[in-house]
Amino acid sequence: MALFIGVDIGGTKVLAAAVTSTGRVLRTALRTTPGRRVESRLVEDALTEAVEEAAGLRRPAAIGIAAAGFVDAQGERVRFAPHLPWRDEGVRARLAERWSAPVVLDNDANCAARAELAYGAASGAQDAVVVTMGTGIGGAIVLDGAVHRGYNGMAGEYGHMQVVPDGRPCECGGTGCWEQYASGNALARFARKRIGQEPTVLDAACGGDPAQLTGPMVTDAARAGDAVALAAFESVGGWLGVGVANLVAAFDPEVVVVGGGLSAAGDLLLEPARAALRESLVGAPHRTVPPVTRAALGPEAGAVGAADLARERFRTVGTRARARRRAARGTGQRR
Repeated sequence: MALFIGVDIGGTKVLAAAVTSTGRVLRTALRTTPGRRVESRLVEDALTEAVEEAAGLRRPAAIGIAAAGFVDAQGERVRFAPHLPWRDEGVRARLAERWSAPVVLDNDANCAARAELAYGAASGAQDAVVVTMGTGIGGAIVLDGAVHRGYNGMAGEYGHMQVVPDGRPCECGGTGCWEQYASGNALARFARKRIGQEPTVLDAACGGDPAQLTGPMVTDAARAGDAVALAAFESVGGWLGVGVANLVAAFDPEVVVVGGGLSAAGDLLLEPARAALRESLVGAPHRTVPPVTRAALGPEAGAVGAADLARERFRTVGTRARARRRAARGTGQRR
């Protein structure tokens, strides 16, 4: 049986997964993302290590890359990645040469949406909005039962919609972007500002150094009932709901699926988001407000979707090759 690997690369981690044809993850490998102020080679070294570990002793038939950035319509180049060093680089061809294997490339949220549509929380939906929350915000749009990539291949980059004019500076170069108020970074930033100002277990969790505070620490504290951590989720979840209201107004989806690492917080995040959605959505009392649900595949959705994309392209190429061989044989026989 052919082996397909999906690799999800975000602002802080690289996750590679060997995935079955039914979306089941067989084996994973995790690496730290070197960051955006390093050479591209160092990022690709981390990708390579993760792929080799996930593949084990087997040779992958094809590898899918889910990249946190703007991927062109041809699936060849990463045009821009706010949290990675890639700037208009031919990532797909370079990695295919390095790995001596077929490689496909798409945006990470598109891959996550593909997985949720095939195996998860968006299964059966014709129209859906997917929001992935990690270091920043990624997004994808499902229209008529398929992921919509847009003219340039960059649809769904709504993490960089401006929600606060002249607001916080963003790593994309803009200001007031949605992900500056609703993301893992925003959650930790909110909590850091409260440390030292009011009692919180987060002070001990980060050893008295707010700079060491992470999103998972805030999540653990919120689950334990810490007031500062709960307030952080109220803020981030509220901003999530405000942005989702805009997306619902634009696309009128059947369901809104929230994935990414921050979605592991579950209703700590989603309940304030649902409340803000109902309050912010125009005409909410006179329409069906879509459910806001956690992604079924969790933080592995991007890798699962990338592997699924690799499998589809591999099969398509194989089908075309077989058709050409049959046509060639037919031509030979007629001669």
